Amino acid sequence: MKTTCPYCGVGCGVEIRADAQGWHVSGDLQHPASAGRLCVKGAALAETLIPAGRLLWPLVDGRRVSWQSALDSVAERLQKIIQQHGPDAVAFYASGQLLTEDYYVANKLMKGFIGSGNIDTNSRLCMASAVTGYKRALGADAVPCCYEDFAHAEVIVLAGSNAAWTHPVAYQRLVQAKQQNPALRVVVIDPRRSASCDLADLHLPLAPGSDGALFNGLLHWLAQGGYGDSAMQPHLAQVPETLAAAAGWTSERVAQTCQLPQQDIQAFYRLFAAHQRVLTLWCMGINQSSSGSDKCNAILNAHLFSGKIGQPGSGPFSLTGQPNAMGGREVGGLANQLAAQMDFTPENSDRLKRFWQSDRVATQPGLKAVDLFQAIGRGEVKAVWIMGTNPAVSLPDGNAVAQALQRCELVIVSDVMRATDTSAFADILLPAQAWGEKNGTVTNSERCISRQRAFIPPQGEARPDWWMLAQVAQRLGYGAAFSWQHPAEIFREHAALSGFENHGRRAFDISGLAQLSNNEWDDLQPLQWPVNGDYPQGCARLFTTPRFYHPDGKARLLPVTPAGPRVAVSRSWPLMMNTGRIRDQWHTMTRTGLVPRLLQHYSEPFVALHPDDALRYGIWPDALVRIQSRHGWMLTRAILTEDQTPGTLFVPMHWNQQYCAEGNVDRLVAPWRCEHSGQPESKQTPVRIQPWRSDWQGTLFLRDNVTPAAVNWWCRIPVADGIARFSLAHQGDPRRWLQTMLKPEWTLQQAGDEQAFYHLIAWERGEIQLAFYAAARRPVTDDALIAAAFQQPPASSESRFALLAGRAVLGEARGKTICSCFGVGEQQITAAIRQGALSCAALGQQLKCGTNCGSCLPELKKLIEQHAPQQAEAVSGRSE
Repeated sequence: MKTTCPYCGVGCGVEIRADAQGWHVSGDLQHPASAGRLCVKGAALAETLIPAGRLLWPLVDGRRVSWQSALDSVAERLQKIIQQHGPDAVAFYASGQLLTEDYYVANKLMKGFIGSGNIDTNSRLCMASAVTGYKRALGADAVPCCYEDFAHAEVIVLAGSNAAWTHPVAYQRLVQAKQQNPALRVVVIDPRRSASCDLADLHLPLAPGSDGALFNGLLHWLAQGGYGDSAMQPHLAQVPETLAAAAGWTSERVAQTCQLPQQDIQAFYRLFAAHQRVLTLWCMGINQSSSGSDKCNAILNAHLFSGKIGQPGSGPFSLTGQPNAMGGREVGGLANQLAAQMDFTPENSDRLKRFWQSDRVATQPGLKAVDLFQAIGRGEVKAVWIMGTNPAVSLPDGNAVAQALQRCELVIVSDVMRATDTSAFADILLPAQAWGEKNGTVTNSERCISRQRAFIPPQGEARPDWWMLAQVAQRLGYGAAFSWQHPAEIFREHAALSGFENHGRRAFDISGLAQLSNNEWDDLQPLQWPVNGDYPQGCARLFTTPRFYHPDGKARLLPVTPAGPRVAVSRSWPLMMNTGRIRDQWHTMTRTGLVPRLLQHYSEPFVALHPDDALRYGIWPDALVRIQSRHGWMLTRAILTEDQTPGTLFVPMHWNQQYCAEGNVDRLVAPWRCEHSGQPESKQTPVRIQPWRSDWQGTLFLRDNVTPAAVNWWCRIPVADGIARFSLAHQGDPRRWLQTMLKPEWTLQQAGDEQAFYHLIAWERGEIQLAFYAAARRPVTDDALIAAAFQQPPASSESRFALLAGRAVLGEARGKTICSCFGVGEQQITAAIRQGALSCAALGQQLKCGTNCGSCLPELKKLIEQHAPQQAEAVSGRSE
């Protein structure tokens, strides 16, 4: 069975097979996006196919009910609110995790029949600025590039993208391109030295939020040097005013604004100007800004003016964050769009009225994500249906979002998991189908439509999202328009709408697929839109001839006035905090948090800061710290690294209240957003930091039938079936705290020092029930081997005493996991380096690390750099 990965926008192909041991996942060698590669998250997909934590049946007001009753309740309560307050009193909040067919039905119901524009999506937090930039410049949300361009490029620019961690398979294609063409130059633009810098020929650690100045300066450099493309100029509008807006941005001024050496800026500008095949890849570091749309247009300006678009190896390429963010944009899932990527114009609203045969089609945009939840908080929106996303964790100003949901008259949540931060506020919970259970299509970053196929039966009473929506629509009286029996019928309608009265005026057109039979849809092979009479087999690269989608056929340059972060650092808030993803986790961990090996690389939320800042604020390595902004605070673990620019912090965005107390970073992020795209400024939040002190910190291992006692700070780390690990910090005596959890029938082994530490192991009938280690600071324990002892208890007294000490019991110590694909730890790697494995290839041959997804290769190289000199010195000493 072939399907598509449900994580990032690379859209990797997945092959599924089953045997007596269960389901097995591998890369699809024929899929054009990935050619058989999978990252560690994709490779672990089979481990998410478990019933743990699933929402298995509908719940209304906390009571289990039948689907019939639940759907009746949804329809009746929505109808009552619409009748009393009008259609704009209800809203949908969707997700790039939905399939295109689900998304289409949600948008059709809200904008076409309820009659409100109030459907938005978590793609607003991800891609909205890129959408705005493309539409303003090209006349359409039409990504012009494809992954094949990596192999043709002479220069690749990574701007605001740590692709090595966020889009690992795309990054490995970049690595391959560099190996095959050593002349390829890679520029990484990022305030911190991320894993992606491993490949960089030039790293520009610019001041946070100053990207607009950098690219405005590039346009000025191109104009001054005569690098404008003469063939492209007749196809461009607004050139003089755009160049005038950029005229003051000399390399000297850019250097001052970006806080970069002028020679480095000029080196970047020369690389861009001297090569025709230049590819700029960008992601959240550009988009998640109060001026994100203008930053995107500054990138597009440089490419259009110099003619670096539409040809192999050349173009502005936004890397989509989610698996179906593009599909959601196709169906109009954003509040400021109509279906089939149409804008809100009277002509387009009328076109939809005729196609859908509805006189209720919305005529004006709805509320964008942040505005939507603020309207919920004010009581203007009285009902919200949240589908497949967790806004209580992912939206900025998280405390205000939670308060809004608490006050909302009707909260409906359709999701896979029973317990999320958002579902805690739900009046009605509807069990959705998970990956492997649902059936439909998704579209990736390069406009490639792929199939997600069902290969396992649904858990419990889970149903497709499109089915739930259609059932509610029928109960609202719109049955004829929502009478599909199969998702292929929805896809055909979606495809037909894309070509309806199009005549080449709209970029998105898959009308060539509108006549697919159910079987042909089921067998659909990956292909890139447009798919129509001109491109019956799809089209990999757009704008190969310079005809754009503005009415005059020209592209638009856009005058840009660079702007920094909405709020600057100050004496009270002296540090700039950046949020983002880490390698092994996804969004708010509702899927990846189920897989123990994905929580081994980083098990807890953390803040990365420069050692100079740590010294300034009295923070030691591994300390627990309190970070505070004007909007909230969090507790997290400190990691000191010179990869971080002084004055800046990096905090991952994944942790939620199911996995950590006070670990949600979006509670700190202000609701500032781009005035054009509505995308929040999640990358630049002024904060302060200080040590957070407790009387003790601990590590607790226990079986699932034991509930940990209340504690000031905790972080839950699943270890294996039936076993969990907790990191803890608390006040008072750890012995007294632990007593409430101990059972009389357990046999106890204890060790401790009144001032230094306290350890306890609890046994019952030869099995370990609990292991506890506490000290003034986080105790040093071999967590992997302690967990193994729960499954295979040590027999000898010597090994039991070793377990009590928290050190190796079975096998060698691994240390911190570096390679999650094969479970290879730092101590194993450093030992191999000291024994002579002085390259990534040698380490891969000996330990297998780095030989699957490649995400750990930057860390392997760092370890070689750190420990190889010791190896050389040792050899030198022996020779003497």
